[in-house]
Amino acid sequence: MMHAAGSLAIVGLGPGAAEWITPEATQALAKATDIVGYGGYLDRVPCRDGQRRHASDNRQELDRARQALRLACNGRDVAVVSGGDPGVFAMAAAVFEAVESGEQPWRDLDIRVVPGISAMQAAAARLGAPLGHDFCAISLSDNLKPWEAIARRLVAAIEGDFVIAIYNPASKARPRQIHDAFALLRKRKSVTTPVAFARAVGRPDERLVVTTLGEADPDLADMSTLIVIGSSTTRLVVHGSASPWMVTPRGYGDGR
Repeated sequence: MMHAAGSLAIVGLGPGAAEWITPEATQALAKATDIVGYGGYLDRVPCRDGQRRHASDNRQELDRARQALRLACNGRDVAVVSGGDPGVFAMAAAVFEAVESGEQPWRDLDIRVVPGISAMQAAAARLGAPLGHDFCAISLSDNLKPWEAIARRLVAAIEGDFVIAIYNPASKARPRQIHDAFALLRKRKSVTTPVAFARAVGRPDERLVVTTLGEADPDLADMSTLIVIGSSTTRLVVHGSASPWMVTPRGYGDGR
């Protein structure tokens, strides 16, 4: 017996604060009959009567995507939850990779991506305006790509004088990559380059450390940390007794 097709929403929960979840995301979560996601993200979503939860480990993205697609094919209205924005190093790519290599009926499903505030946007808001000029985002995780590719992209970003937002800088299984990245950065950039460690932004354990490339301690980073490396024009603006603002002007020269 064929089941009526349901729907699948890939929902960004933002970096942590409840007020940073968009109205569209809230509506998609309220509509869902089933919510699929990493257990830590599911804990952030209010549960309503009759709604089913499907928790999995944080590194099981493709299995999670396939589970959500099968549920939707069986007539369920499914929400796959993702921290930050689902299109930035997150679940949107996993779902569409699963669709591309999976069963033909998956391509006929009603699938939509519900955007969220990314970790780099939240960190930038806390820090001032570090992304005011050209920037890029690089993940240091080598679970799905070799370290050689990461190092090549870091060098290219340095040579292009981009502000760099570093995702997934360190974990218990990957303690060395962040040290290797900083060694590479210090060989090619001024030690006075502003650097910020933004940990758990929007959550109760939020911590911001604003420093310089020469003084930065890579051991401050973990999987809840986003690191912002300034460009040659990024500067620190002192204000009162708080941490300085990190600002990258919109232009070069006189700033106009």
